[in-house]
Amino acid sequence: MIWYALASYDNGHGPRPALVLDDQLYDAAAAARACGMEQQPQLAAFLNSTQLAIADWPHSAGAIAALARQVQELAAAGALHALPAQSYRLCTPYRPGRIFGAASNYVEHAKEMGTKLAPRTESAPYVFMKADTSVLATEEDVVKPAHTAKLDWEVELGVVIGRECRNVGVEEAYEVIAGYTVFNDISARDLNRRSDYPFTHDWFRGKSFDTFGPMGPWLVPRDCIAAPQNLRMRLTVNDETMQDDTTEGMIFNIAEQIAYLSSMLTLKPGDLIATGTPTGVGMARGRFLQPGDVMMASIEQIGSIRNRVVAG
Repeated sequence: MIWYALASYDNGHGPRPALVLDDQLYDAAAAARACGMEQQPQLAAFLNSTQLAIADWPHSAGAIAALARQVQELAAAGALHALPAQSYRLCTPYRPGRIFGAASNYVEHAKEMGTKLAPRTESAPYVFMKADTSVLATEEDVVKPAHTAKLDWEVELGVVIGRECRNVGVEEAYEVIAGYTVFNDISARDLNRRSDYPFTHDWFRGKSFDTFGPMGPWLVPRDCIAAPQNLRMRLTVNDETMQDDTTEGMIFNIAEQIAYLSSMLTLKPGDLIATGTPTGVGMARGRFLQPGDVMMASIEQIGSIRNRVVAG
């Protein structure tokens, strides 16, 4: 299995789908023509947009993989050329229909936040929802609201659902995954709590502002990553390392999170699960994001997203 990814880019004429090989973008429509695959019905959704490809993932995935293999061969032979790096900007790979966030899903992160967890055998994943309008692409700006003083970062593995499913068992959970992306769960820590209601936590407010969900740079199909529970995650602020850990540290793993969510509701293609963040967030350091700061969130075998903070 070769490594490839699905991307969305804009060269001044609106978002277009692309394949990524060796960190280089190939326009999907041009690639399909070069490979003589532009008339394949299974590719129709992807040639329109990555959004439609994910919505139609069970029918699109095989044809996209076949196209990626042919693109690799043509590119190696010099018969197909990547888009010039300065000719486009990356968009979000797609827009999630729903974003589910796993809270306190790494033991060391829970400790640094002062969260006392019940034994794993006596608990279940704790999930909150984050607004889909929070999403933005790499190289786009995170806007710091004027009324927060504690803006924080959280690098997370984003798991994208590829087919509608309900009551999925742990053993079958990977079968419903389309792929993976990098997600940065930006959080206004001082807005996560409230004193005007008896309900002290309000994670929806603290995490759902516009621009609080950088994601990308693209989506890597499930089959391209053999061990998603052993991926190194890093986040830097102004080139200083803040987070550096692996997905192996999850309390509830990817499959368990999918099983838990699907036991309550129907998961749909395009749903994104932000699977939790490791230790190293700003809250524990007493350091928070300020206008001008630049974050780089990276996950091996996927890529990196870079976002600057600006004043709101």
